Amino acid sequence: MKWLSVTTLALIAPSHALIRFPCAQLVVDRLDPLVNPGLVPSPHLHQIVGGNSFNATMDPAKDMPGESTCTTCQFSEDFSNYWTAVLYFKAKNGTYKRVPQMANSGFDGVNAGQTVYYMQDGLYNFQQTSKVTAFQPGFRMYIGNVAARSREEVERFRQLTYTCLQDINTRDPQIVDFPSEPCPMGIMTALRFPTCWDGKNLDSADHMAHMAYPESGTFETGGPCPASHPVRMSQLFYEVNWDTREFNNKEDWPEDGSQPFVWSFGDSTGYGNHADYVFGWKDDALQRALDSPCYINCPTLATQDTAAMNACSKSRVVTDDDIDNWVETLPGGAVAGM
Repeated sequence: MKWLSVTTLALIAPSHALIRFPCAQLVVDRLDPLVNPGLVPSPHLHQIVGGNSFNATMDPAKDMPGESTCTTCQFSEDFSNYWTAVLYFKAKNGTYKRVPQMANSGFDGVNAGQTVYYMQDGLYNFQQTSKVTAFQPGFRMYIGNVAARSREEVERFRQLTYTCLQDINTRDPQIVDFPSEPCPMGIMTALRFPTCWDGKNLDSADHMAHMAYPESGTFETGGPCPASHPVRMSQLFYEVNWDTREFNNKEDWPEDGSQPFVWSFGDSTGYGNHADYVFGWKDDALQRALDSPCYINCPTLATQDTAAMNACSKSRVVTDDDIDNWVETLPGGAVAGM
């Protein structure tokens, strides 16, 4: 299925098509309150952004905006949490090094983290804009298959991609597995969530069944929602820029010519790419933004500067993992290729 990059979308779309904003890094920790609630440590390492109420449990009954005292996101009414796995480089000698993150295009100075988007309407329905519904308190969802190791296993997830960055503004081509050659400006991962809600459940056992993709086409093309999931939500997606430049010397890559990157859960194919989301916008802030024309500057939302975003952080809970140096094993003991 063909979809357009965000750069292309921004050029062809009306100014109210999507909200784009940076979130600095909150913490890198072995916690996963969505898939492994209450488990300390969780099986693999994650990079997390958003409100500082993030914890191992994340009780849905809690008031996340009320629990948080700050957020790493540009819009200071957004105390949601957004997280993904962490990328590692595997050297010829079998040791691993965590790949750092870097700020996205237009967000210089933001400490690592990621870029978050909320699509406000279908881009090609210029004459007939479809209003989208904001997520509700207690809402959460997941996208991807951590166990996937083949293209066939990820076909149900239409829009989980990688881009080999030739420069900071590169967005195409997008592929579904790790790039096979060194990328001059790093690797970008893009993770786009389903956009149709069943209208009843804020979560589901697999954190996916309460959401669905349009019956045909994509959110961007105005594809209709299935009858089982009739409520059209905004499209949420993340871009994460992994700064692989220090690992671009082919002499350090495996002798067999295979690519050397591996997710923190051991996947060296790239097909296990996945992401988690827990809603935490204050009051009706997200719906206000979705109802109003805005892109990066949203007059209906309170905004904080880069210094405030970077100042919000959280101490790691799992401190036994060495996440800064070369290590013999991935945190949690995952084995590359598994």
